[in-house]
Amino acid sequence: MRLIVLAANADGTRQAALQIEPNSGWFTYWREPGDAGIPPSLTQPAGQSASLSELSFPVPKRMEIGTVRDVGYDMPVTLPFTIKPESGFANFTATVFIGMCRNICIPFQAELTVPLSDKEVSDPSEIKAVEKAMARLPAAPSEDFRVTGFRMAGDLSSLDVNLTVPAGSKQQPRILLTGPEGHLFMDYQRLDGDDRHMSLRIALGKLPRNYAPWGKTWRLLVLAGNHRAMEAPLVFDPAPPIVQP
Repeated sequence: MRLIVLAANADGTRQAALQIEPNSGWFTYWREPGDAGIPPSLTQPAGQSASLSELSFPVPKRMEIGTVRDVGYDMPVTLPFTIKPESGFANFTATVFIGMCRNICIPFQAELTVPLSDKEVSDPSEIKAVEKAMARLPAAPSEDFRVTGFRMAGDLSSLDVNLTVPAGSKQQPRILLTGPEGHLFMDYQRLDGDDRHMSLRIALGKLPRNYAPWGKTWRLLVLAGNHRAMEAPLVFDPAPPIVQP
């Protein structure tokens, strides 16, 4: 595991990345691990108060071990993020907590420190590694690949999503829907539509007790033809829809 921190931009922010390289036969997790597991997390030690963005994640792989479905990476993965240290920082330190799994999941924690300097020049290989990682992130919604609507079932048992997918997407899309923390949904039924515009019903299973999605934001990752991936926020209205008698 390795931490990259590039030279400061004009506004003081720095592009950074966490690199994780599992040994052969092992894997680490996506931001929502699936049925079980530990998502990567990055925190600062006491006394350090730089501004940190969330870790960004490339498209993960679905892995099934018996009846357990996990989502993560069994190859080296780079997770970009940004930092803005306070003035006078000589070092940036991060405490990283991940799960490494094979037949069982083993928690692993390390404290990584990178020295900082206002006069430094980034290593070209590190710049290339970060740029490559950024290019592998899911794209934002676009005109030919986006969510055009969604509706939650009254009993919260399913979520209907209308999608526009790129031309030439011959296979059914693969989805990863993240809702409440610790909940990942992958199974759906196709309701109707054609090769470009379709409606899906995503089974939600059991949500937390007394959970209400209203006013919250979920995220939907969709993989379609030609290995394209898109991630869209699903922002629920602050109040549930009123059902007319």
